[in-house]
Amino acid sequence: MGTPPLSPWAVLVPTLVLVGLWAPCVVSRQPNFIIILADDLGWGDLGANWAETKETPHLDQLAAEGTRFVDFHSAASTCSPSRASLLTGRLGLRNGVTHNFAISSLGGLPRNETTLAEVLREAGYSTGAIGKWHLGHHGHHHPNSRGFDYYFGIPYSHDMGCTDTPGYNLPPCPPCPRHSTTARVVRKDCYTEVALPLLENVTIVQQPVELGSLARRYAEEAERFIQRASAKGQPFFLYLALAHMHVPLVPPLPPAPGRGIYGASLGEMDALVGRVKEVADSLGRGSTLLWFTGDNGPWAQKCELAGRLGPFVGAWQRQRGGSSAKQTTWEGGHRVPALVYWPGHVPASRTSQALLSILDIFPTLVALAGAALPPNRRFDGLDVSPVLFGWSDVGHKVLLHPNSGAAGKAGEIEALRLAQYKAFYTTGGALACDGSTGPAQQHHPPLIFNLVRDIQEQEPLDVASREYQAVLPAISRAYAQALQDIAADNVSVADYSQDPAAIPCCNVQHVGCRCHGATRDPHVESRTPWLCL
Repeated sequence: MGTPPLSPWAVLVPTLVLVGLWAPCVVSRQPNFIIILADDLGWGDLGANWAETKETPHLDQLAAEGTRFVDFHSAASTCSPSRASLLTGRLGLRNGVTHNFAISSLGGLPRNETTLAEVLREAGYSTGAIGKWHLGHHGHHHPNSRGFDYYFGIPYSHDMGCTDTPGYNLPPCPPCPRHSTTARVVRKDCYTEVALPLLENVTIVQQPVELGSLARRYAEEAERFIQRASAKGQPFFLYLALAHMHVPLVPPLPPAPGRGIYGASLGEMDALVGRVKEVADSLGRGSTLLWFTGDNGPWAQKCELAGRLGPFVGAWQRQRGGSSAKQTTWEGGHRVPALVYWPGHVPASRTSQALLSILDIFPTLVALAGAALPPNRRFDGLDVSPVLFGWSDVGHKVLLHPNSGAAGKAGEIEALRLAQYKAFYTTGGALACDGSTGPAQQHHPPLIFNLVRDIQEQEPLDVASREYQAVLPAISRAYAQALQDIAADNVSVADYSQDPAAIPCCNVQHVGCRCHGATRDPHVESRTPWLCL
């Protein structure tokens, strides 16, 4: 690709270059939107990306009928910051969410940040969130107060509470205690005192959650939400944040030989996506844009319960210890699968090399809905609809990768991408399957990799080389301009204070907040008035 341009902040240019004979239809009415966000999914977990993966026929079909983005990135390598960026179009240094919230968090995504759901609801959309939230659940940080008309799901990660069927995790976690006299089993990284809650709007409908039926219930609630919106004649925005592929894994049946627990769970996720696509198609092909992606890379410390990185192994880091996946700024931490399906608008069987981000979902959907971006703030995402339509393959010139737990202060920018070049001012490895971690190292001048030649991030450019000396000034300028732009913005600060009173509990008198007398019938449970305090 040659030496990158000296003006890295060039914006996306909607060049009218058609791909082949493709000419998408003009959007004549507000489309429906479905965003499906997988959890801890590896880039190589889709067969369309990685031939070794055989468990994703529905996602592979989605890729064949839509466009696959192979240089697509999460906005952080951990849960809460990535989700906050999806719903605001802004990095954590701007929206205030730089690390994960706890079950006892009083705060959440700052109230002065405007969510995608709030913008689309104002534009006439019916808005629903199903699945994991993890952006604050106490008081006005609940999804119903952040623009979503309907919510059904778990307010944080599904390993942040005990259940009666703990599933597969490393280390394995014990089930919830049933009686106050039950001997407590304390294990590192396991929540043993409070049961995991399932909410419908602000009501706890099950505590602890029955994890084995969760995928089915998410699919059923997604279908009901779509049908309700369609019956009202409203366009809809559905944000479906899956529990897959985060641990604990609870495969639907004993895994078939050769598939393993992870493969069986991956197949369940694939079937869920296929069902949602089928429901969307039933409304009329072309009426709904479906965007599938992930929040960050696989959680390597979970060993065989973690996903596939594909070629993005972060070899330089792995040679020095630690994981190069989730929580890191190596490609395996933030390069995620991405598929967009919209018949008649998004070209089928196309692979795009455009440098895109989860940050782009917000401005792109706002533009397609005919709405306006919130004023008095700057956005890190771009309206990439020309890329979706196949008119252009130009995305970001510069993309920032915030620290996400492995090294450096959380949320700070110490790695960035400029064209094909990736620069690290700080490196570090997260906890790996073998128990190793990679200590944080600062680099001045930065490590620079040419990802076109070295996708495994194995050998940084020689500082004395002509290529390094040619690209370093542009990277330095891009880095300085990015930090200056953030410093001059209207930024928010999240409240990370905690109070045990903020923990969702349907009955404080019962062990683990267990709801006694609850039936296994989800439709009966959904009518039980246990309030989320």
